[in-house]
Order: sequence, then structure tokens, then C-alpha cells
Amino acid sequence: MSEGIARRSEIELGEILLSSTRLEPEQLERARARQVASNERLTDVLVEEGMLSADEVMGGVAQQLGLAVRDEIRQEEVDDALLARVPIAFAKRHRLLPLRTDEEGQVRVATANISDTAPLDDLRMLFDAADIALELVSERVILSAINVAYDRGSTSTDQLAEEATDDLDALANQASHEPQDLLEATDDAPIIRLVNSLLQHAVKERASDIHIEPFEREIRVRFRIDDVLYEPMKPLPRTLQASIASRIKIMGNLDIAEKRLPQDGRIRLKIAGRDYDVRLSTVPVAFGERLVMRLLPDTQALLDLERIGFGKQQLEVLERIIRRPNGIFLVTGPTGSGKTTTLHAAIAKVNDTDKNIITIEDPVEITQEGVGQIEVNPKIQLTFAAGLRSILRQDPNVVLVGEIRDKETADIAIQASLTGHLVLSTLHTNDAASAITRLVDMGVEPFLVGSSLVAVLAQRLVRVLCTTCREAYTATDDELKEIGVRPPGRPVSLYRAKGCPACSHTGYRGRIGIFELMVIDDDIRAMVSKNTDAKTIKKQAVSKGMGSLRADGARKVLSGVTSVTEVMRATEEEGSIAQI
Repeated sequence: MSEGIARRSEIELGEILLSSTRLEPEQLERARARQVASNERLTDVLVEEGMLSADEVMGGVAQQLGLAVRDEIRQEEVDDALLARVPIAFAKRHRLLPLRTDEEGQVRVATANISDTAPLDDLRMLFDAADIALELVSERVILSAINVAYDRGSTSTDQLAEEATDDLDALANQASHEPQDLLEATDDAPIIRLVNSLLQHAVKERASDIHIEPFEREIRVRFRIDDVLYEPMKPLPRTLQASIASRIKIMGNLDIAEKRLPQDGRIRLKIAGRDYDVRLSTVPVAFGERLVMRLLPDTQALLDLERIGFGKQQLEVLERIIRRPNGIFLVTGPTGSGKTTTLHAAIAKVNDTDKNIITIEDPVEITQEGVGQIEVNPKIQLTFAAGLRSILRQDPNVVLVGEIRDKETADIAIQASLTGHLVLSTLHTNDAASAITRLVDMGVEPFLVGSSLVAVLAQRLVRVLCTTCREAYTATDDELKEIGVRPPGRPVSLYRAKGCPACSHTGYRGRIGIFELMVIDDDIRAMVSKNTDAKTIKKQAVSKGMGSLRADGARKVLSGVTSVTEVMRATEEEGSIAQI
């Protein structure tokens, strides 16, 4: 009987997913065939086969059960008394976290695995509760919340630093002469715990980079969070410099005896249930070695164009572009503006078994199932141009080139687009129109640029206001004019940063993109072929309806996503004035 109920439930879920996601009927039939053969859950099959993301499946389950999917768990919601009764291994294995007991006596539990009822029965017995009330969250959110909740009672990084200083003064001095001994040291646990604590703290604070900087009397540690550097802890003792550097270099498979030359390495870690690819860079400075670690989460959660910040109209245009059979689509912007993430999110949209997708990148920062990814290696003459030539012999449908840096790469990319391939790549220019003149400056013939280019996307990243503490206020006319909005003659409410514990008192939490999408139509194509300047091309695109970076930023300010200060920081002066 219960098997029949489960079967009907999965049939109902399949119908919901067909109507609410990108799932195709043929894919659903294929997933059901595997489910019958292997006795797996339909949800697991859909995710493992890459037909849907875990978040898409969860949205369908939530719709079926009439629940909402929460996008965050605040730590003040977690009752420490309940938490103490649940082992962390149990919580992580079953993807659940007890929150609190509500007024009706129900124990509220956040979970990412609603189809597994056995752990809920265990919780009922453990809490002696008549009922468990579920709150649905994604796997990413639940693992992060579990890590933070159980980490609250653990030893702080500052305490570990003091412990390491007390226990490792002799080892640190020895390390400067014989660093190899760290591999066999019997008392190296404090340093290992200190480095692990730094990495865990960085993940908890959502840091993208960790900077470890030695000075004459101390070591300064800074985290880059939402593109801004913060000092999250007091400086470490200078005596630990050699030990910390050697430990991190060991993790990155670098030469710990070489202290005079820069080195680059890679570390694979699992933190709070998530896999991380850490890019390590060391450079010699006056008082030791300066280390920077870039934390790259191995996750598909970022590869969602809507979550990145595209509006509905932009998404419709972009989807038409990335589903074209040929042409070049460029994404432009300065370093760190999210170009790679946008391109990989675009690839994720079209990544299916009927397409052969190959990339060449420097380095490979985001990995995707079903995509062939090549990393540039100049030491063996594997450049963008050389790799691109080889890729074209692999019968690709879609090619991603990490960056067009020279005429040779640009020429090959253009020829590929003209012979039936869709080529995605990046350029470093300030706006969309400047990408055209940049290609011409490289030596590419204007008529080739015009005939191959289908669209250019310029983008920047702005910080997102913390929804817990953002402060509403009435904007002045001057503020509205600054972001290109004509004052409407009535009060306009905007939001600004304030600061609270949830956002580490910065007023911001996370980042989102602002975009300028220029589609190359026949009129612009004719201007490109005549080698028209970028300013005139941009003016033509705006007259055809292209929104500027400032205009897209203004929309996000008016909707309460970000602040006037952030948009002004990220964009250049815009001449046009929009109407609310």
C-alpha cells in the first residue's frame, strides 16, 4: 500500500516538474525507466543525470507539499538546547537541523532531504515530540547553517594562535632552517588546527580570498568578502610565519624549501560538506612569504542566470543568443566582475546530451558535468590559440574561450563562429561597444567582426544590501539624478546600508550583477564594418533600446536590492536620464 502511495506521489511530482522547470517529457521517461530498474528515488535520478539541479527539484517538492523554500537560516533561530542533543554527524548525514520548539509544542526542523522520513522518526523519539514541523531549505543552505551552528562552541582562531605560539616557538625557528621537518613533526597539530580554523572561518564569513601578510613584528590576516578586504582577527605572532607558510605550501604541493621565488598551487578541501578548489599563490616579500588563497566552491548553485542578477527581459534575449547555432558572444568588464561565472551559467543553460561543449580557460575555476574543460599551460605551449585549434577538431557545438588576448586567438574564434560554432569569450573593456573597437585594434578586419559578433554583454558586480538591517529613507532629487533617474515630483523611498551581526556590520551581504546587453543588429553591423567609433555605436544601441550599466543599477536601487553608493562606485558617468 505504502509503495503505491509513494508511486502516485512520484508521478504527481513528475507532472509538477514538467510544468514548472526545464524538464522535458523524454527526460522524465528516461529517469523513470532508470528509477524502476535501480529502485532509486526519482529526485535522485533527475539530479544525478544532470536533467535538473537540486534546487529545481526541491522547488517541485515544495510545490507538491505546499511548503515554501527558505533561502537562509538565521542563527538566532537555532535553540542550543535542541542542538546539543543531535550529533553533528547525524545532522550532516541526513541534511537536517533542529531549530526551536514553537508555541504549539512542535519541534521545527530545517531539512534538505524531505523524502527521507526515517531520521524524522529518530528525532521524534529523541525530543519526545508528538510532531515535527518541517521547513524546507536547499542543501547548500542547510550545510552552511549546520557548520555555523555547531561551530559556535568551538575554539576560536585567536585561541588556536595563542596555543600554537606557546607550543611551536621552537618549531617555527627550526622551520626557517629545516622546513622539511614539518612533514614529520610530532607537535605540528596546533599549526594544522590554526590553518584549518582560518579556512573554516573564511568559509563561514563567505570570503572569496584569504590574504596572509607577514610584517616585521606580526602577521596580518585579511579576508576579501564581497570584493572588500576585512581584518577578521587580531594579528598573529611573527614567530608563526614560517610554520604557517610551510603548512599551506605542503597542502598545495609546493616546494617548501623554495622561499625566493613565487609559486602557484592548488588545494582540494571539503569544508562544511562542500568541496572547495583553493588556488594558492605565494610571493617573497621583505619579511617572509605572502600567501593568497582564493576559495572556489565546487557548486552549481552559482550557475543560475536569474540569481546572478538578470531581469526577465534580459534573460529572454540572452537565452535566444546562447541557443544560436553559431556566432560570437562576448562578455566584457574588469577583472573580478563575474565574467567567467556568467559564461558558465550560460553554458549550464544549454548543457545537454545533444551538445558537445568544450572550454579552454586560464585557470579552470568552475567545473561542470558533461563539459570538456582544458586548462591553459604556457610551459608546454598550450595557449588559448593552440588549444582552440585542437578544440575545433573535436566536433564541438559550443566553445568557451576564457579570454581573447591576441589577434591569433581572435582570428581563430571568428573563423570558428563563421563555420558553424557558437563561441563564448571575454574581453577587458569598460562597456559593450568598446569590445568592437578592441577587436579591431587587435588587427581583426572590421567586416569579420561585424559578420561574426552576435552580442556583447558588459557587466559589473555591486554589493547586495543586507535584508535584515537595510534602512529605508526618502531619496533626494540629486541622488536620483546621480543614478540617471529623472525625479518624478513625488517622494521616492530607497534603501541604504546600516549594519548588523548578520552581515558582519557592513550593511551588505552578497553581490549581484548589473548588465549592459548590446545585440548586434543589421544597423550596428553596418556601422562596425565601416569602423565606426565605440561612442557612436553605443548611441545607436541605446536608441534601439539597450539599457546602460547605470540604468540597470538604477533598477536594482529602486527595487531595494542595492544602494546608490554601490551603483555609483561600480559604473561610469551616464549621460542619459531615465524616467521612473
